[in-house]
Amino acid sequence: MKKKKKKKTHVPVRLNLLFFVVFLLFSILVLRLGVVQIVYGEDYRREIERTEDITVNNPVPRGKMFERNGKIIVDNVPLDAITYTRYQGTKTEEMLETAEKLAKYIDKDTEKITERDKQDFWILKNPVRAEAKIKKKELKMVAEEKLTQKDLYKLQRNRITQAELNEFSAAELEVLAIFRELNSSKSLTPKIIKNKNVTREEFAVVSEHLEELPGIDITTDWDRKYAFGETLKSVLGKVSSSEEGLPNEQLDYFLARDYSRNDRVGKSYIEMQYEDVLHGQKAKVKNRTDKAGNIIESIPISDGERGKDIVLTVDMDLQLTVEKIIEKQLKEKKSHGNTQFLEYAYVTIMNPNTGEILAMAGKRYYKDEKGKWVMEDNALGNLASSYTVGSTVKGATVLTGYKTGATKPGQTRWDRTLRIKGTPDKGSYKDLGSINDTEALKLSSNVYMFLTAIDIAGSQYIAGQPLRIPRPRLEDTYSIMRNSFSQFGLGTRTGIDLPNEMAGFKGPVDGGKLLDLAIGQYDTYTPLQLAQYVSTIANGGNRMKPHIVKEIRQPIDDKDTLGPVIQEMPPVVLNRLDMKPAWIERVQTGFKRVTQEKGGTAYKWFGDKSYSPAGKTGTAESFYDGPKRKNYKEPPPTINLSFVAYAPSNAPEIALSVVVPWAYQGQPAHNMNKEIGAAAMDAYFNLKKQRAQQQQSTQSTEEKVTGPDAVLKVPVETEGTTAGEESQNY
Repeated sequence: MKKKKKKKTHVPVRLNLLFFVVFLLFSILVLRLGVVQIVYGEDYRREIERTEDITVNNPVPRGKMFERNGKIIVDNVPLDAITYTRYQGTKTEEMLETAEKLAKYIDKDTEKITERDKQDFWILKNPVRAEAKIKKKELKMVAEEKLTQKDLYKLQRNRITQAELNEFSAAELEVLAIFRELNSSKSLTPKIIKNKNVTREEFAVVSEHLEELPGIDITTDWDRKYAFGETLKSVLGKVSSSEEGLPNEQLDYFLARDYSRNDRVGKSYIEMQYEDVLHGQKAKVKNRTDKAGNIIESIPISDGERGKDIVLTVDMDLQLTVEKIIEKQLKEKKSHGNTQFLEYAYVTIMNPNTGEILAMAGKRYYKDEKGKWVMEDNALGNLASSYTVGSTVKGATVLTGYKTGATKPGQTRWDRTLRIKGTPDKGSYKDLGSINDTEALKLSSNVYMFLTAIDIAGSQYIAGQPLRIPRPRLEDTYSIMRNSFSQFGLGTRTGIDLPNEMAGFKGPVDGGKLLDLAIGQYDTYTPLQLAQYVSTIANGGNRMKPHIVKEIRQPIDDKDTLGPVIQEMPPVVLNRLDMKPAWIERVQTGFKRVTQEKGGTAYKWFGDKSYSPAGKTGTAESFYDGPKRKNYKEPPPTINLSFVAYAPSNAPEIALSVVVPWAYQGQPAHNMNKEIGAAAMDAYFNLKKQRAQQQQSTQSTEEKVTGPDAVLKVPVETEGTTAGEESQNY
């Protein structure tokens, strides 16, 4: 019997093949893992552990402002503040949740919410209803790339009805007000959510719930405090709020200088001009984040330092006194029947040898819409408004005559009414007869100046005949006179360390107006220009650059103490008059005769003064161009008053200008310019005398206290000054 052969199976072969393949794959995997771990392991580990360092600048308080004697003018007042720091990768929904929680703990003003804010918030809160506002064909157009997602969003916003926007409750609007602040914040940069009127309860409850309010923190912010109220406030300038942040027109400029968008900066005048000094060095913090944007640690880099302090040239005691003088005069003169357009008055006082502004006062006195009288600070008008000022410029006309050879020192002219064909009669307030140059200044002769201008033009006055001045020569004469005037500071910017200074207006070249130019009744000048002009004459020919900042000081913690001087602002001579000293002395004599010699136009107000004043009065025919101009078809005719002076005449230490635009109409006239000038000069020298006496008293007391038999005593304070206070050195 034959044995049957066993049938061989192929399963083991297949299994072996399978095992071999599996082995091969595992070998490749092990090899790959080995390469990854050994060759690239360190790189992958670093990638997993990768962090990012981001430096954040935290704002510091601005520098303070002091007046020349050390009194604080602008300070910083601390404010409790609630801030938000947006983490990288923070989602909109997370910010909304934070806003809803924070709204339970604080009150937030909703006035700044815009229509666009409400639309965006409505879409965020009502996603289903917002989606229903998009039609299928519009979605199809997006798929076909005929519309963008931005276009769809715009359609959604436009289709939200006013009724739907009115669905928001007061509580929801508060949430929106907070959310808009959170949403506009920059990553890892603290943004102030509320810093005004933060109550103690709000501050405390937010502090207690910080753990459930991601990004929210409590801190101390600051605001500007003006120690003297509205005094000089327009010149001191403004600072942007935390909501305003950087001004749009200067955004790139500040961002390039390491500012943040919500930083507070100077917007005008001293605050803006000295922004680089006042803004300080920010505290720098390095935030280390992980790959997900979470902050791992914060590393302080520098503590920062508040802005440097600046000391102004202004004497605040003098400033306040001059303001009271102006206010008193405005109130008194408004009782006259012909002063309906009188609203403004300006005074600039400066040191003619250094250019330091000792006082810059301006006031506006008017009835508001409710019929209530309002006295408003307008110090800025001293450099930002210009007027025809009249005879105060005659000193420049005489000196221009000397320079051109049209007039010689001591030359006499016959003052009588000029009758020029085709022109109304032109004369002085009366015929003065034969007068020389200094008498022409003393008596304020118009005719002397007219004849000087005619001689500069190379023409000749013949009664009843026209002035024959060829056009090219006329243009040259205007240029000669205006260029000469500008050497004194008239009709050109003075160079003061403040922005937006006005240069004044120059009328067109007109043959009939040349004579008016010579007596200050054509071109316009600012009160500050007049102060620079009279200072140039007072100091013997140097046009000094006016400046309102005296020093920059290192900030220190004691708010009542000034730190070390970092920088002093030295006197700057802009130009020297190209004129003989004897010529300038001749005009100085004329100015002195105005105030100290009987018959002088200001003698009545200055003849008995012990400080030896010199000056020049001015009256100009003008047309009203103030706030009420729109009420008149034609500008009403008015009179401008001005006055310039310096003292002592032999060694000047103070120069001033007074301008009263639209002072009155017709008769009776008043002398507000001279009264203000006299009172302001009296104030300066009285203040100087009081301080000298105070210093002498203090020194005497100290000598007694430190003598061999001295008994320790406390110095007695006198009204208006503090014992021990140093005298003012101008």
